[in-house]
Amino acid sequence: MDAPSPTRESATNRRAFIGSVAGGLLAAQGTAFGQSASKVPRIGVLGNTDASAWDGFRQGMRDLGYVDGRNVAIDWRWANGIAAKYPELATELLQLKVDLLVTSSTPATLAAKQATRSVPIVMLNSAYPDKIGLVESLSHPGGNVTGFSNVTTELGGKRLELLREIAPGVSRLALLWNPDNPVEVIGHRESLANAAAVGVELLSIEVRSPSDHAAAFDAVVAGRANALHANGNPVNFKNFQLIVDFALGRRLPSSFEERNFVAAGGLLSYAPSYADTYRRGAVYVDKILKGAKPGDLPIQQPTRFEFVINLKTAQALGLSVPRSLQLRADEVIQ
Repeated sequence: MDAPSPTRESATNRRAFIGSVAGGLLAAQGTAFGQSASKVPRIGVLGNTDASAWDGFRQGMRDLGYVDGRNVAIDWRWANGIAAKYPELATELLQLKVDLLVTSSTPATLAAKQATRSVPIVMLNSAYPDKIGLVESLSHPGGNVTGFSNVTTELGGKRLELLREIAPGVSRLALLWNPDNPVEVIGHRESLANAAAVGVELLSIEVRSPSDHAAAFDAVVAGRANALHANGNPVNFKNFQLIVDFALGRRLPSSFEERNFVAAGGLLSYAPSYADTYRRGAVYVDKILKGAKPGDLPIQQPTRFEFVINLKTAQALGLSVPRSLQLRADEVIQ
């Protein structure tokens, strides 16, 4: 015997029940998807100033599909030459519940690490991270910090060689540096060794804050330096135009670790390509956001370097830049 046919009412009730269950499941899935879609990663950036190198980071993020305000939120904080502000700014970013911190100098990275041992930190140009306790080793950082070192053993010596190729008469180099920065203490020992190797006397001038530059300039004059180098730190970045103008006014050949000084009138710079390093930094950010542990990502070294000469400044100083050196430069500012 055939089973009795369901009544119209029972069929309608069954369809309503099935529809309500399916609708509930879809609604639940839709809610879960909506929550996932609305949860975009938040990145905190801690740096000195919004310098041109950050365009490399922005481009790197775009290349990987990240658009600020759409599928990632980026909060920017700048110390503007006052390193003492980094701890406060790091805490401020952490209060925003950032998923990751990106730092652009050793003081910024130190402040970030002191503020958190759990939020991942990608440093973009810190120096000697293994020697100052930021990481356990370059190959296996451990902890919550990874990223890029901006130091190679030959960098300072190469810069001094280039300066003497343009200005062979350099014999006493004034060095503006900050002894409160542990990285510069290490680098200072290397600077002394590099200068001694080429027969140049180093006049050490300590600059701990932007307000110290006036006294530093007096010390350069009193010490009878015939060339000047300013370390690439937040203090010197704050007064980069003052430094360049002083060197020009005293007719001192000058070397730097940042193109901006040369564009402003300095003689030369030789340094890692920060735009390239910052762009590569976005790759580490992407890896960590996708689940990689910062402690497992090795510290990377610079792979590209930039040599910039200001030919107009050389001419103003009465220096002749060899044609061969101009051809080796990545940029010659006329």
